[in-house]
Amino acid sequence: MDTAASAYPYLQAEHTPVLNESEAAPCRVEGELPQDLFGTFARNSPNPRFEPLGRYHWFDGDGMVHAVSVKDGKATYRARWLRTEGLRAEEEAGKALFTGILEKPRPGAPGPLKDTANTDLVWHNGKLLGLWWLSGTPCAVSLPGLEPLGPERFGNKLPRGMAAHAKVDAASGELMFFEFSLFKPPFYRYGVVSKTGELVSCEPIDVVGPRIPHDIAITPRFTVLLDLPLGWDVAALAAGKRKIGFDRESPARIGVIPRHGKGTEVRWFQIEPCYAYHTVNAYEDGPNVCLVGCAIDDPIPQVPKENTDGPMLDNIALVPTLRKWTMNMETGAVKQETLDDTPSEFPRTNEAIQGQKVRFSYHGRLARKPTLMFDAVLKYDLAKARHDTIPVPAGWYAGEPSFAPRVNAKDEDDGYIVTVITNALQDQSEFWVVDAKTLSTVARARLPRRIPIGFHSTWVSGV
Repeated sequence: MDTAASAYPYLQAEHTPVLNESEAAPCRVEGELPQDLFGTFARNSPNPRFEPLGRYHWFDGDGMVHAVSVKDGKATYRARWLRTEGLRAEEEAGKALFTGILEKPRPGAPGPLKDTANTDLVWHNGKLLGLWWLSGTPCAVSLPGLEPLGPERFGNKLPRGMAAHAKVDAASGELMFFEFSLFKPPFYRYGVVSKTGELVSCEPIDVVGPRIPHDIAITPRFTVLLDLPLGWDVAALAAGKRKIGFDRESPARIGVIPRHGKGTEVRWFQIEPCYAYHTVNAYEDGPNVCLVGCAIDDPIPQVPKENTDGPMLDNIALVPTLRKWTMNMETGAVKQETLDDTPSEFPRTNEAIQGQKVRFSYHGRLARKPTLMFDAVLKYDLAKARHDTIPVPAGWYAGEPSFAPRVNAKDEDDGYIVTVITNALQDQSEFWVVDAKTLSTVARARLPRRIPIGFHSTWVSGV
């Protein structure tokens, strides 16, 4: 694959794909990996297996999981592609068969788009699930070995698919998810899977129309849904063309549904037009349901992309700020607050208390680069609406940070911020461990090769 000469920015520099998988390989450690850090950090990355057909978008690449397992002060790296049905078909053919989201499907392709499972990773019922942002079949692997476990359809009861950013309640073990379609109704479904992998419900939800939702949030009693006006460009549709647009005149809504409620039980709250890729957390506060997330007021700017300051995804600008919405379930009122205007994304919290009122969250600070990557990690104190900055070493860029609790942790931030940092000029990557309380770097484990900047990660304790 000739990525070095590629015209597509998400195939260059820190985003350059790797060309093969990796079996278990030890990592050389600078500093000392803590003895009370035990588990596996896993990160999903779009990494094309074959030379892309036509224009390449960052969302097109095949899912590849990079995993760093930590035990007894040692680190081991592995990497494997997520072998989805589409990738298996291409491996049998020995070449790419699918075009990406910027191109029309080619005649004879197995489908219009390849379900790559390249976006998110969720640990549920002893399986690591690779999920796709456009709603696909979850692709399951084991930890720490990344052995393929096949498609996960929950007893063949999953009606259509599952989008990225499903949420697991650590207390109950339940998994809450959504799925959507841009082409045929229902355009949105919300579902619940039991801790043992049984599909409990999958309810159609009445949304404004075919849109592109990307995340949800949970509380002990409710699930928070997003119905925001990023979807088909109305003018382009009228001209017989398909193009993604942001309709500022269409309602932007947050929905609150009882966890096991029917689709008709959603309570909708209209908010100011914006788009939110990722939520930080939701929680209940008396009669209120509160949501914190990263919001973009103008996701598809009207000015040419060369005049924007920050990363772009084709025509989508990534300039998010930290925002809080408070929905009063008794009066129907909604209050909006901006907590911080530093552009940050890929937020994570201590997932052991997801859905409760957390104090701390961990984000990547967006570098002023044309592609998405982070030049610092931010630790937010949500109670004080402020953040501390952990700079990434000069010349290095980070992916999404995750929180790894210490063994026998006592406090919410009693643990470590973990991520992978990459340096394209040195052709190297490292597993980076920062004490979440003191914000001091504890260890850097040199990976046996450079890995590309990717999407979402998770920390799974004890495996």
